[in-house]
Amino acid sequence: MMENPSREEMGKMLKKSKRIAVVGLSDNPERTSYMVSKAMQDSGYEIIPVNPAVAEVLGVKAVKALKDIEGHVDIVNVFRRSEFLPEIAKEFAEIDADIFWAQLGVENEEAYNFLKEKGHTVIMNRCIKVEHALTK
Repeated sequence: MMENPSREEMGKMLKKSKRIAVVGLSDNPERTSYMVSKAMQDSGYEIIPVNPAVAEVLGVKAVKALKDIEGHVDIVNVFRRSEFLPEIAKEFAEIDADIFWAQLGVENEEAYNFLKEKGHTVIMNRCIKVEHALTK
């Protein structure tokens, strides 16, 4: 059974975090991933676009994969369909990031169990922008 940290815990995580890698970040301003990431960037977070199909988003050069990011990542925020989560979870486990965060409407039990067994913090089916707004 999948269980998210409490809203209070999510608030603490967001206050501690600075760098958010966004998997599936679109360069289309009308897409949810763009709007959410822009709001987080405007709130002072460093956004790292992870998308092999775009060169840059929100003024930041995109990387093709999580492993291409230099330095520590606090949160990996995923905007891909649920069936892609196991693959992304494996990539996440190979870098030293703190929190795996799947966006609203995105969840996958296989990925959740895989990450929990490795001791990672996992949040699924929650909007990072909403949680940020509710906990700041």
